[in-house]
Amino acid sequence: MFGIAATLALFGAMMVYSASAMFALRETESNSQYTYFYKQISFTILGLVAMYFVSKVDYHVFQNPKVVYSILGITIVLLLAVFGFPAINGARRWIRYSGFSFQPSELTKIGLPIFLAFYLTKKEEMIGSIRETVLPCLLGLGVLGGLVFIERDLGTTIVLFAIFSTVYFAAGARLIHIGTVAAGMFFIGVGAILFAPWRVERVMAFLDPYKYADDEGYQVVQSLYAIGSGGVLGEGFAKGHQKLFYLPYPYSDFIFSVVGEELGLVGTLAVVVAFGLLLWRGARAAVFAPDRFGTLLGIGIITGIIVQALFNISVVTSILPAKGIPLPFISYGGSSVVVTLIGMGILLNISKFASSSESSSERLESRRTRPKR
Repeated sequence: MFGIAATLALFGAMMVYSASAMFALRETESNSQYTYFYKQISFTILGLVAMYFVSKVDYHVFQNPKVVYSILGITIVLLLAVFGFPAINGARRWIRYSGFSFQPSELTKIGLPIFLAFYLTKKEEMIGSIRETVLPCLLGLGVLGGLVFIERDLGTTIVLFAIFSTVYFAAGARLIHIGTVAAGMFFIGVGAILFAPWRVERVMAFLDPYKYADDEGYQVVQSLYAIGSGGVLGEGFAKGHQKLFYLPYPYSDFIFSVVGEELGLVGTLAVVVAFGLLLWRGARAAVFAPDRFGTLLGIGIITGIIVQALFNISVVTSILPAKGIPLPFISYGGSSVVVTLIGMGILLNISKFASSSESSSERLESRRTRPKR
């Protein structure tokens, strides 16, 4: 897992350079093509160091109530703080100060799994109780997801819903409760689309992107042009054309399009396979965790990363309506890469305990089945 995460993050920094070089030349006073790359590689290195040190911290520290509620409290305060800063493209998602920016919604992808794993482990004997487990867990989701939704970040809100559903299902919740919650989330999602004109326009553009190619469907159409022109082997690293001011923000939400154009089907499949391997190893670590808390926490973290990756790739390839959400490890953004790598650090620590537990179980089973002389 460490190798896969590090490779994806370093690959992401390389692709950010390719996708952002011309934007950096146009936007920065220094006329340097490396502006975005230097920032991304700095945050990538910081994230890799953080991942290493977090992987050395016993994950049971996150089972301490003081730690859990401190993380929740800090996350909520930061989510509220964004409303004190100017909106960017109609959304309030960032805390900006003196050239520094941070996106608090990224913290929810770690904070929610920690809270759910802690609470559902604590209330293991009352997992079917609406009052004792369902409502408190929904309250946690409602506060975090609600604040993120108000920031106009529907993509991250959907990821949080996916984390909640997966962890709650893994905890052994009743199917009637899961079905009720899922139905409620579905109607909330439909309402969020129908009562927001810009989201309705995106859905219409998704149904027929070429009809709206000059408006809401512009990004998706340019993305499909990029992926299609890449063919099997691609046009070569840094030789793509759609990133040259045709595809908006090619270094962030639509960086997968640049991968498709420059590295072709081979490059995009390699990225998908890497996330598939990450899912396998992450799920394996969670399943073999020595306790319930480790299992639920591991499932929550790996679910958040993989669902976000699937969501981003689906949007870029026009499988889902357009919604701004970064590709984990690869898209430009310090908040995203650092928090994602910290999440991987927690998962690595769970994996270490899982490996020890699995090895002990195998040795015990070997002793039991060893023939007597």
